Amino acid sequence: MKKVVLAYSGGLDTSIIIPWLKENYGVEVICMAADLGQGEELDPLNEKAIASGATKIYIEDLKEEFVRDFVFPVIKSGALYEGKYLLGTSFARPLIAKKLVEIAEKEGADYVSHGATGKGNDQVRFEVTTFALNPKLKIVAPWREWDIKSREDALKYAAERNIPVTATKEKNYSMDRNLFHLSHEGSDLEDPWNEPKQDIYMITQHPEQAKDEAEYVEVEFEKGIPVSVNGKKLAPVELLEALNEIGARNGVGIVDMVENRLVGMKSRGVYETPGGTILFRAHQELEALTLDRATMEYKQLVSVKYAQLVYDGLWYTPLKNSLDAFIDTTQENVTGLVKLRLYKGNVMAAGAQSPYSLYSEEFVTFEEDDVYNQKDAEGFIRLFGLPLKIKAMMEQSKK
Repeated sequence: MKKVVLAYSGGLDTSIIIPWLKENYGVEVICMAADLGQGEELDPLNEKAIASGATKIYIEDLKEEFVRDFVFPVIKSGALYEGKYLLGTSFARPLIAKKLVEIAEKEGADYVSHGATGKGNDQVRFEVTTFALNPKLKIVAPWREWDIKSREDALKYAAERNIPVTATKEKNYSMDRNLFHLSHEGSDLEDPWNEPKQDIYMITQHPEQAKDEAEYVEVEFEKGIPVSVNGKKLAPVELLEALNEIGARNGVGIVDMVENRLVGMKSRGVYETPGGTILFRAHQELEALTLDRATMEYKQLVSVKYAQLVYDGLWYTPLKNSLDAFIDTTQENVTGLVKLRLYKGNVMAAGAQSPYSLYSEEFVTFEEDDVYNQKDAEGFIRLFGLPLKIKAMMEQSKK
């Protein structure tokens, strides 16, 4: 009997894929669920997978690897897709696919499968990662094959086969949750004119309902990696969990955006990323203190490309590896402490310090100093503006 290893979340799509694979391919279905910090969502997965027809299920605890090897590198990069999206789903998919490949190899399976639709980015992320890690594996993508055309069809299919699902016609969002974020798509959000309902948020307090007093948080970094919160050294998972709690109660990290999918269409997503938003802003403030102008400007260019690579699922690629090497070099002196002020969804800089700070009060002061000769600026400006002066002289000579 052929085996298929399915990336299983317990949601509507992957739940109905189990019987569909058995009915249409006559295969044994083995599920692999990645524990990336979904919490209570994982509790019923073993029972649900077996009830849906799977032979067995692996529930892999990947939280530490996720934060250490995926969250932190992206924070160091400064990647922000289209100026808003912190890429929480994007960089989770390569890790899930990596584990999917490992389980397939362990089980001697020839196929892997996923529940991503033919309209989305995740199909690309799962499959190009599979190509990169084991090109011999074959892929079954049911959404590109079956006759199910909508989530309503999927609910009907599940009901006909007594497959346990939690999705309903009334609350039919497509959601993805991990330690870093929670995303919401579909349903009433498909119309970009519709403001998200306040009860959509499952992690973050709505800013209007957050407390009326500002809260300060201090984050310490070593070579671009966060190591402590409010003076307490924490392991990667604990650190992100602590920042999530702080950010969530202050309404931090809600993003509502229309983005350009890799497959060519625009989509609308609402994201909750409380701890990730704090980390991103704190890291940004520390880099402002420790990076020289030329390095910072070039790193900003790299960050845009890095965000696109991650969004497009190109995690395991030579270019991504090369950009990581550049980014790691820029982070050698990104060590220090950042203080942020959180208030009703806003994250404001409140202070930063570093033993590698390039900020010199002695040079920048408006008071009298002994280190800077202001007359030096005259020659600098003359040379800096010389090309413009020559161009203007040429144009005047033609009149």
